[in-house]
Amino acid sequence: MKVLHTVEFYHPSKGGAQEAIRQISEALVRLGHEVTVATTFDPDRNFSELNGVKIKEFSISGNWVSGVKGDLEGYRNFVRNSNFDIVLNYAAQQWTTDALLDVLPEIKSKKILVPCGFSGLYNSHYKNYFQKMREWLLLYDSCIFLSRNYRDYEFAKIVGIKNIQCIPNGASRAEFELEFDCSLRRQLGIPNDAFLILHVGSFTKLKGQYEALKIFSLSKIRNSYFLLIGNTSNYFDFLRCKFLCHFINIKSFFSGSKKKVLIRNLPRESTVAAFHEADLFLFPSRIECSPLVLFEAMASKCAFLVSRVGNAEEIISLSNGGFLIEGDLDPLGYSVPNLKNGAKKLSDLWQNPTLRNESAQNGFLTWQESFTWESIAVRYEHLYKKLISEKI
Repeated sequence: MKVLHTVEFYHPSKGGAQEAIRQISEALVRLGHEVTVATTFDPDRNFSELNGVKIKEFSISGNWVSGVKGDLEGYRNFVRNSNFDIVLNYAAQQWTTDALLDVLPEIKSKKILVPCGFSGLYNSHYKNYFQKMREWLLLYDSCIFLSRNYRDYEFAKIVGIKNIQCIPNGASRAEFELEFDCSLRRQLGIPNDAFLILHVGSFTKLKGQYEALKIFSLSKIRNSYFLLIGNTSNYFDFLRCKFLCHFINIKSFFSGSKKKVLIRNLPRESTVAAFHEADLFLFPSRIECSPLVLFEAMASKCAFLVSRVGNAEEIISLSNGGFLIEGDLDPLGYSVPNLKNGAKKLSDLWQNPTLRNESAQNGFLTWQESFTWESIAVRYEHLYKKLISEKI
C-alpha cells in the first residue's frame, strides 16, 4: 500500500500526535508498506526520511477558522496527484486537515479522518466550522475515534456517520520493553529513597503543569521529588510554572518537608527512563482526547493519577492502572481538576505503596494485552486494506 499520513507536527517535534503518527507510520513500514508523512516545515529537521518513513514538509500554518497561510495549493496538489491508496488526516482544527476539507471530493484516494477530540466543539469561534463538519465527515470513507466515550464520537453519531472505527492509543513494546538507563536519578540528583512523581507534556497552559504543582504543594507528602519534563511551547506558561517551582522549593527548605521540583526538557530515551524510574505519574491536564502518556505510564509499570479529561475514566476502568482526580468541565469543555481532591489522593497514594504497585501491575498487563503500538498498527493496516478492496 501507498499511504499518506498528515499531521501538523512530526519528529523531531515532541507531542502526543507526533508520537502516535510516528509509531503507526514506522510500524506500517515494518509491515511492508510505503508511508509518507506530510507535515509542517521544521528548521530542526535535517532529514527527509526517518526509519523508512518519507517526510514531505510544507511551510504552512493556521486552520480553517484562523485562516490557512502558506503554500496551500502546493499541498493540495501533492495530495491530489501523488496516487496514494490511503490518505489519513490526523486531528482536525489544524492545517494539514483543514486545508483539504473543501477539496475532499477531488482526492481519489480512500480518505480517513482521526478527529482527536474536536477540542473546539464548544467554542463559539468554531460554530460555523462544526456546522460544516457535519457535511465534511460524510466525504470521508472512514473515521477513526480513539474512544467511544468522548465528544468527537458523540458528534459523529449524531451526524449519522456509518463507517466508524474505534482504535485506541498505545505505547511501543519495542521502546518500553528495552532495558532503560537506570542512572537517571543519579544524573538529576534525586536520591534513591525519594518518592518520585513525574509529569510529561509541553508547556501550553493546557497540560496541567501548573495544576500539578499546586496539587504537589498542597499534598502532605514528604521526601519527594516532582520531575516535570516538557518543552516551552508557551513561554508564559513555562515562566509561571518555574516561578511556582521556586516558591515550592523555598517553602520546602524552610518547612523541612524535603519536597523539591525539577523542570527538564529531556530527550526521548531519558523520558522513557523517567517513566520507569517514577513512583507515580501525575497528569491533571485541562484538555485531551485519549492521553498517550497514560499508556506510556502503564507500559513502564507506573500507576497514574489523572484529571477527568478525555477518556481517562475509560482507561482507568479498562486497566485498573490509575486513579481519578475529581473535577468539573468549564463552558468550553476544559477540565477543571479539584486541587484539594488531587492533593488528598496524591497523599493517600504516597502512603500506600501496595495499592500503587497493584495498580502499576494491572496497567502493565492490560497494556501488553491491548495497547501496544505494534498491535494497534495491525488494526490500521486491516482497515486500510478493507477500504482499498472496496474499490474493486
